[in-house]
Amino acid sequence: MSTISLRQTAAANGTVAAAAAHRPADGQDELRTALFSSLRRRDQREKGELYLRGLLTARGRKSVRNMATCLGVPDEEQGLHHFIASSTWDFAAMRAALAGFVEAAAPPRAVVLQSMPILKAGDNTVGVDRWFEPRLGQTVHGQQAFGAWYVSEHMSAPVNWRLFLPAAWLRDENRRTRADIPVSAAVQSLQDCAAETVLEPVRRWGAQPRPVLADLRDTRDWGVMDRLSAAGLPVLARISADTRLTIADPALVGLGAAERTAAGILESAKALRQQVEWADPGGDPRPNTSLAAAVRVRVPGSSPSRGRTLLLLGEWKSPHRTPSQVWITDLVRVRTSALLRLTKLTRRVARDFARTGDQVGLRDFVGRSFVGWHRHMTLASAAYTASRLPH
Repeated sequence: MSTISLRQTAAANGTVAAAAAHRPADGQDELRTALFSSLRRRDQREKGELYLRGLLTARGRKSVRNMATCLGVPDEEQGLHHFIASSTWDFAAMRAALAGFVEAAAPPRAVVLQSMPILKAGDNTVGVDRWFEPRLGQTVHGQQAFGAWYVSEHMSAPVNWRLFLPAAWLRDENRRTRADIPVSAAVQSLQDCAAETVLEPVRRWGAQPRPVLADLRDTRDWGVMDRLSAAGLPVLARISADTRLTIADPALVGLGAAERTAAGILESAKALRQQVEWADPGGDPRPNTSLAAAVRVRVPGSSPSRGRTLLLLGEWKSPHRTPSQVWITDLVRVRTSALLRLTKLTRRVARDFARTGDQVGLRDFVGRSFVGWHRHMTLASAAYTASRLPH
């Protein structure tokens, strides 16, 4: 899916290193400097500044027309459209600069991999399809995107995006041509698309590997965890309570090797529970307390994740009920309390997205172009970051 050349990759790596080495003193000004230094032409820098300002200040939908009108420069509509859809600038280099800026401004503790359905009415926007969305409990029409979010207790920011392209789009030459889909884009599974969202910054920009927090409750496919683990990225994934596992913990050796649900295994491990105090990142600063237990398990079957010893983590809000959350991880040597606190960073991303995501237009691209979608998402991510900078 990526169109980055070797020369562009080298430039992006240099941008990450330079941005990470310089801690910003004045948030939004320093962010603009980091972002637009990758644009060599003055007219591109001017259009980039204007587009970013439109995302931050225009009310309502962040279409090019609405932003130009709200900024009081309606004559710039065509120029802004060209800047996003047809200009020559490299969105990957700008994303690398954004990642480097966030590294310096609020060093992330983890990367949150998050899906983002974008509902659409028409059939011409790149990647649109129909699929069943488990969280909504219904079939929807639109795009499926994945974001990689750098997150700490103090801030979250999306630094990379992937747009899932269904096979019907990639095997239709007319659609590919109209949407300007690069020849490098090949058919891949939804799980591979999700994993690449996190792998790209590490492999192509030289970003530092960090633990990945993912939500795998809606799948029985371990492809995301397999790919990230194979690349050396630790994974802490939320899973469904009815996921089938086998016990590999000496503390529970008497329970046998039969497959059990994750909830059933954790029910048998209640004696191992401990109280863990945690703070809600970006929320109520008063301390919270949960019960948590971790049990060594294996995934039955034959994929790379299967056969390895993993750690099953359960959290209880009430000691008399079933676990409120169930996670699995290859961080088998990390303490239970530290793992539980790490999971809470997903709350920071969810809260920040609810407050800011739609305000800066993360779902508002209205063009047909594949590259245009990526450019819009890059600048929308920059606007998101600017609006979430610590004061």
